[in-house]
Amino acid sequence: MNCASPTDFNFSFRGFKCRGGNTDIHAHGWGLAIYEGRGVRTFHDPLPCAESPIAEMVSSYPIKTLNMMAHIRYATQGGVSLENVHPFQREMWGIQWTFAHNGEVPKFTPKNPQESGGCGTKEVPMLGRCTETMYHPVGDTDSEAVFCSMLNALRFEFKTLPPLPLLYEAIQKLSCEIVRGQEKETIFNYLLGCGQYTMFAFSWPGSREGSKVWNGLHYLVRSPPFKTAQLKDVNYAVDFNETNGKSDRVAIIATKPLTTNENWKEFERGQLLMFDNGLPCSRPYECVGIERCGRGLSSRAIPRGEICPYQYSSNLPKILRQSVCKALGRDGDDCSLVWAEKAVDLGCGSGQSGAQFRQCVGHLTGVDLNPEMAKEARDRGCYDRIVVGDAECILHRDDEDVGRQDYDFVFACDLFAYIGDLSKLFSTVRKGLESRGGTFAFSADIVNESLDESKEEDDDAEFVMQSCARFAHKRWYIRSLAKDFGFEILLCRDSTVLRQHNGKDVLGCLIVLSLPASQVV
Repeated sequence: MNCASPTDFNFSFRGFKCRGGNTDIHAHGWGLAIYEGRGVRTFHDPLPCAESPIAEMVSSYPIKTLNMMAHIRYATQGGVSLENVHPFQREMWGIQWTFAHNGEVPKFTPKNPQESGGCGTKEVPMLGRCTETMYHPVGDTDSEAVFCSMLNALRFEFKTLPPLPLLYEAIQKLSCEIVRGQEKETIFNYLLGCGQYTMFAFSWPGSREGSKVWNGLHYLVRSPPFKTAQLKDVNYAVDFNETNGKSDRVAIIATKPLTTNENWKEFERGQLLMFDNGLPCSRPYECVGIERCGRGLSSRAIPRGEICPYQYSSNLPKILRQSVCKALGRDGDDCSLVWAEKAVDLGCGSGQSGAQFRQCVGHLTGVDLNPEMAKEARDRGCYDRIVVGDAECILHRDDEDVGRQDYDFVFACDLFAYIGDLSKLFSTVRKGLESRGGTFAFSADIVNESLDESKEEDDDAEFVMQSCARFAHKRWYIRSLAKDFGFEILLCRDSTVLRQHNGKDVLGCLIVLSLPASQVV
């Protein structure tokens, strides 16, 4: 749980603890880690959570926090004992780090657990550029070994306290490295707490061999206007409109939804979200905004690294607008010409892309998952409408809350880099355009122009995770999707500078597609 203001976790924990041996099989111990200022309060018990006197005490103890995590264990590696109970905790850079994991990580499984001597693996695998180990597992789980390896890699990588954008990229790279090569066998869902404000959550979902149980991650942001929430595992409900204020906001992350009447969203495969202030973030500029608000990592032990003021900005929105104008035979420098009646800016962020297209469209809607970014976009004043959500919530014709929406222009500036499989997005965009026909424009990191071009990639792979923690897609994959969903390619602008990374230009392409009248249903 990650919050905008100090909040107790009693409601969620009341239902969650039932899954520890009552409504679910996770009966091999449980634990809590609750951040309070620079400190962290922990509770661990090898007893089933549903039967634990400590859990009963905690469930009625109104501890308020901005950041906390809880875990109930189903033992697949390591015995049922206190040392194997999550969350695990270590100090690094003068900050308390906590970690809880659900799944199986073959790279960190002891080849012969009997030889571990009760102290986990003999050697913790190295990640990233790490050549030395500072942290070692105490217990016998692959989860604790992963945690120690991640901390070792981060400690080796950074000699000053990393800004949040760099930390996000580093954690994404390590997560992908852990999965790489054993994608089918690995189930890797974790929570990583790093201080009183910040929580990272990553999901690589899957089912264990012979099991139909799906292990993934879901999240929910509970914010004004509040409603009544009904727990799934126990007959208990709370009207949060009576208990919460206008400044309250809570993000809850769980393996399975905890309530029956709220809109939980499942993580995409390989998705890393950073939660701060009760909000999910996945883009560098969002992390920068949090850093500049003074909510980055804080330590008395080592100095803070600096953010390059130009590293997370670009001229990409203007270049995309000029490319669309060229594809449509319009004057790219004349912003007074209106050539689209109704447009959507997918992943609008703070509104920089919307500002570029404002004069070209009659009605402009911006959509973004992050409420804070959406607020910035609204304050910019270039949108007729702002929606907090994803592409499907605004473009799907059958959405009951939004109603039928017909558009003739959809654009996405710097969005594809955060989505691996694009098929669902293409399908959704087609639904939004098919009534009128129209144009779909976007930027994309391309594999053979990525930061990892020296690596040998699988020719069959449709996309890859780059070293900068962004997805790059194959040209043939994007062209194939365009064809499959009935689009024609009007323009493909290759070798375009999309942004900078570590002082170097990152190249990609800008693509403009059209849904012809003959394809309109």
